[in-house]
Amino acid sequence: MSTENLYNQEAIEKLKELVNKIDIGMVCSYPATGTYVHAVPMSRQEVDEQGNIWYLFSAESEMYKNLQASDKVSVLFSHVGDYNFLSINGVAEISSDKARIEKYWNKFVEVWFEKGKEDPNIRVLKVKVADAHYWDNKTNKLVTFFKLATSALTGQTLDIGREGALNP
Repeated sequence: MSTENLYNQEAIEKLKELVNKIDIGMVCSYPATGTYVHAVPMSRQEVDEQGNIWYLFSAESEMYKNLQASDKVSVLFSHVGDYNFLSINGVAEISSDKARIEKYWNKFVEVWFEKGKEDPNIRVLKVKVADAHYWDNKTNKLVTFFKLATSALTGQTLDIGREGALNP
């Protein structure tokens, strides 16, 4: 696997590509007390032009409580079938932005908020990416397996993908 660090707009485009492809990430917040992170699977609503990732969540959640103590978050994305992975560290911003709630509202979100769009506990989470690292396989899992096997048997180094830092 070769290294390819990406910067600025190229990094944002790669981030958007991977997040949109994988969709659900484990969003991790850091409790004020305790030893371990709190991780929740969440579907992104949008990756904007600056590379920020947007979510809707509840003010009644453990994550909300944790974000009151620390605005640090990590988001881990994994698409095992294609060997695509993304690790993000960033800063959380929370709002009750009605325009964003309206923009992101859909049938899937509705399931989580029984009172609808007017639920007073709906919050908008913006993850501002501080640093990210990706592993992107250029082919599917089966082709990668054959490349790895061929490489092991022949001693040839075959290109099985890219990994690197994303610096938006």
